[in-house]
Amino acid sequence: MMVLLKILALAVCGTIAYQDLKDRMVIWVAFPMMALILTGIHLASSGWELVLWFSVTNLLLVSGILLLLFLYTEFVSKKKFLNTSLGLGDILFFYAFSLGFPTLTFVILFVGSLLFSLFLFLLLKSVQNMETVPLAGFMSLFLIGTMTLSFFIKTPNLYQL
Repeated sequence: MMVLLKILALAVCGTIAYQDLKDRMVIWVAFPMMALILTGIHLASSGWELVLWFSVTNLLLVSGILLLLFLYTEFVSKKKFLNTSLGLGDILFFYAFSLGFPTLTFVILFVGSLLFSLFLFLLLKSVQNMETVPLAGFMSLFLIGTMTLSFFIKTPNLYQL
């Protein structure tokens, strides 16, 4: 069952990456699917009490980050927040991603995926004339890489506390 859920997670992340990189739009149903699948993997690895605790903590972290980004964008940069600084798909991805891992693992993966996205954007910007970052797509690629490595290489368990 766990292997099937992980394969489904990889497929949904692949869909998000493909659509975001190709069209800069992702079908909305991919995000609830990702949230459900990652929550299922998390539940299979931990008890529901821990999953609930970690999920609430992660959702609060993401909400705090988004609030800070909103305040900075609107009041310091004097720009629109939604669809100018950050897309709705990126926000939905953040929330779906936050449901899938214990808090420490989530923070490490979240920061790692943001750094990966920054470096990949800077690398591809000169080659493909990118003006905006397909953040959900790049973060999905990072998650695909992380989950694939955890399948084949003896890495620390992503759900170990």
